[in-house]
Amino acid sequence: MTLPSKENNLQVIVDCGVVAVIRANDSSQLLDITRAVSAGGVKAIEITMTVPNAIEGIEKVVAELGDDVVVGVGTVLDPETTRLALLAGAEFVVSPVYKPEILSMAKRYSKIVIPGAFTPTEILLAWEAGADAVKVFPATKLGPEFFKDMRGPFPDIRLTPTGGVNLSNAGDFIKAGASFVGVGSALTDKAMIREKRWDDLAAHSRKFVEAVASARMG
Repeated sequence: MTLPSKENNLQVIVDCGVVAVIRANDSSQLLDITRAVSAGGVKAIEITMTVPNAIEGIEKVVAELGDDVVVGVGTVLDPETTRLALLAGAEFVVSPVYKPEILSMAKRYSKIVIPGAFTPTEILLAWEAGADAVKVFPATKLGPEFFKDMRGPFPDIRLTPTGGVNLSNAGDFIKAGASFVGVGSALTDKAMIREKRWDDLAAHSRKFVEAVASARMG
């Protein structure tokens, strides 16, 4: 079997336009959550290190659903965690900060790395260090206009917002120049998960995919 390349996985993320950021209270929920959001068309799944037993959870999701989705790890703060997650099967690494050691570790394994930044200087430093995309975090503090402003000096840098992205503004971020959006609690609805309303979660996820597609067409 030929494994998908880093470039192919990155294309899946960009084409879908939505990364589901999962911060579940219980790692046993990860498979059901992933199945539901994938059924809704979201093919990039970021399992954060704040999930209990996150590494084992990544391993299970990759083993069960790795052919259907691109699984990554989020809230990564050090290279040691990066390596553990990659060995568990993660295909991309997301951090809330720019830390060169995390980029170096991901690049060593030829995996996608998406560091966090908040200023133009941090964005450029992260990109020049080899980031595949730069996560603007917390995006809610800056808004879509920031992305529009960054397109001038940085037309070739892939930017993605996380923090405060919801159905009302996801399309606005895309129109302003974001390559894709990272969506947490606004997508992984707590009530739907608690009540195991997986069909509802799939339908809800589909709305985000459609919002991104509509923004791109418009």
